[in-house]
Amino acid sequence: MSDTVSDVDLLSWEFAQDPHLRYTEMRADPGVRKHVVKTLATELNAWVVTGFEDARSLLADPRLGKDVERLREVMTANAVNPADTIARTPRSMLFSDPPDHTRLRKLLGNVFTMRRVERLRPWIEEATDGLLDAVPPGEEFDLVERIAMALPTYVIGRLLGVPQERHDDFREWNGTLASLHTTAAEKVEAHRRTFAYLTDLIAEKRRDPGDDIVSALIAAQDDGGRIADDELLSSTFLLMNAGYETTAHMIGSGALALLRNPGQRELLRRDPGLVPGAVEEFLRYESPLNMSTIRYTADPVEVGDVTIPAGEIVFVALLAANRDPAAFEDPDRFDVTRTGRSHLSFGHGIHHCIGAPLARMEGDIVFRRLVTRFATWELAVPAAELRWKYSAQFRGLERLPVRLS
Repeated sequence: MSDTVSDVDLLSWEFAQDPHLRYTEMRADPGVRKHVVKTLATELNAWVVTGFEDARSLLADPRLGKDVERLREVMTANAVNPADTIARTPRSMLFSDPPDHTRLRKLLGNVFTMRRVERLRPWIEEATDGLLDAVPPGEEFDLVERIAMALPTYVIGRLLGVPQERHDDFREWNGTLASLHTTAAEKVEAHRRTFAYLTDLIAEKRRDPGDDIVSALIAAQDDGGRIADDELLSSTFLLMNAGYETTAHMIGSGALALLRNPGQRELLRRDPGLVPGAVEEFLRYESPLNMSTIRYTADPVEVGDVTIPAGEIVFVALLAANRDPAAFEDPDRFDVTRTGRSHLSFGHGIHHCIGAPLARMEGDIVFRRLVTRFATWELAVPAAELRWKYSAQFRGLERLPVRLS
């Protein structure tokens, strides 16, 4: 297997609209190859893993590191254009290795608890009902904007203690960071504005703590919880960004799957008890994350008959792994009754998504109500007019005009 950089353009608009076609071709050539992948600020020569078993193994492999300082060095060494400015990656549990990761994960786990999440259930149900009450029956509306984006933004805002009037700011800044349409300078400015606001938010919570995760993290820090100021700031940034974008994309793409598969939607309408399994199928069928977060090889790593040298960038294509026919029977078929192997959309290993229970809860609440409240679902535009976001990492619809009644 050659390690020559492939000429496949993983940054193209065409690829963003239908990555499954290219991933099918890539999986047919077992192992890994180098491609050009765009991160938040630059293009990188990186290895892309597409098979399920390789993906699952590598996500838990301690030879793949995420330490923030070493990662920046490896990114610089593997940049397509070394002159590009690479944004400084924030220090958080997402970009750390043990023992720092272990310490931060435990700290966040102590405040981002199932008990805290469960306490939100009645409020999430009430918020969902309010959003659906405002849906004009039989009239066109954008389900992505009005439901899929709105609810997770409300939820993470409440968890972090962010006033509702600032939610649109976060969505704008995060959209700039995630899009391939925006320039490196625009990303740097969005990053600056985000961190400036979060710095002010933390200072406000120090003065006037509330029943929110930011206040809980500050209290843990003040009680000797061994979290530095920059770790507190970047952990808040991580929770804010990870807390709504992927859930929103899951809701949007799940709704599209049900629009395209009315028989599956009818199964859920007749038996809402199938919804939790359907949420897992939404996550497998169209992973909200196209690519895993970035990793580097701290030591040489064998993948099939290829040895990736130390000091290389590795991405795991979650979208591809979740459609691997070696792991899932008839993987391109959408089936809300599917059982068996679990998907990788929340990752695997020590970096498994800490917010997975919250995302599952939101998906369960939204889709139970959607399938029971609305018997008729129609796309309000031709399917060919739908567009997926132009992002190397996320997989989500730009908009989903529908009519529900």
